[in-house]
Amino acid sequence: MNPGPELRDIHLPPAPSWWPPAPGWWLLALIGCAVLAWAVHVSVRRLRERRWRARVCAELERIAAAHAAQPDPVRLTTQVSHLLRRASLLVEPHAAALRDEAWLDFLDRQLPASSETAASFRRGAGRALLDAPFRRANDPGVDVDAPALLALARAWLDATLKKGRRRG
Repeated sequence: MNPGPELRDIHLPPAPSWWPPAPGWWLLALIGCAVLAWAVHVSVRRLRERRWRARVCAELERIAAAHAAQPDPVRLTTQVSHLLRRASLLVEPHAAALRDEAWLDFLDRQLPASSETAASFRRGAGRALLDAPFRRANDPGVDVDAPALLALARAWLDATLKKGRRRG
């Protein structure tokens, strides 16, 4: 018997390389990078906002401690007013320029309507923000309820900063 022609074994093609990936993998990688960049951006922004909120609340506590150590109602109302004006820039950019009753109305609008402190800037301890910062330090006519004003400022900061509202 004639063995016949010498046949060679079947040669398989080489295994596909992992590089370069198929176009679908490139698209998936691009979408993954975009989602990752967005997540990092949002996380960094939230971290900055939390730090800023913590600094604002710490500054209010520093103001309260300074007033407890050395009571000065004029300095207290001035510092609380400045702090609230700086914090109000996050809510509405034009808010820091408001004056008199318009300023107090703005502060009251930021408080929850159901809270017991609602309208307390206009009718309560917050009225001291209108004229007390502009008086002399030793003026006997300055009547400020410091604990109520500090509690009102804390409530306003809590209500406003927790909302997370930002201007653009």
